Amino acid sequence: MILQFLLAMVATSSFAVLYGVPKNQFVYSSLTGALGWISYLFFCKLGAGIVFASLFASFFLTIVSRLFASIRKNPVTLYLVTGIFTLVPGAGIYYTSYYFIMNNMNQFAAKGMETFKIAGAISIGIIFGFSIPQRLFQLKNR
Repeated sequence: MILQFLLAMVATSSFAVLYGVPKNQFVYSSLTGALGWISYLFFCKLGAGIVFASLFASFFLTIVSRLFASIRKNPVTLYLVTGIFTLVPGAGIYYTSYYFIMNNMNQFAAKGMETFKIAGAISIGIIFGFSIPQRLFQLKNR
């Protein structure tokens, strides 16, 4: 689990370089990706399917991103866009395209629907995370 946490941090920091995150925010943006991935694994271990694990992990990731944005006085997208990298169903998109090209329509439909559900779950998790009032994340008033 620690190895996956560290690898998720490295992958997220690589994406942060590509995205143009300021160097003083690398640790926090990498931490959001690693926490998102660990939360996904945690929800999978609890017995949630990959769709619900993606939903809960993206919700958690949005909360963490909003917290870091409030603490570090930066936009939420700085942490959320880089952090969501670990949850994006890239392999599902690849296999959907592969099965389509190979004319395996049963596998194409199955993998495509699963990928679509995961992407939708990530979107809904982000929407739920942003539905929480901003005043709960403003720490200076407490």
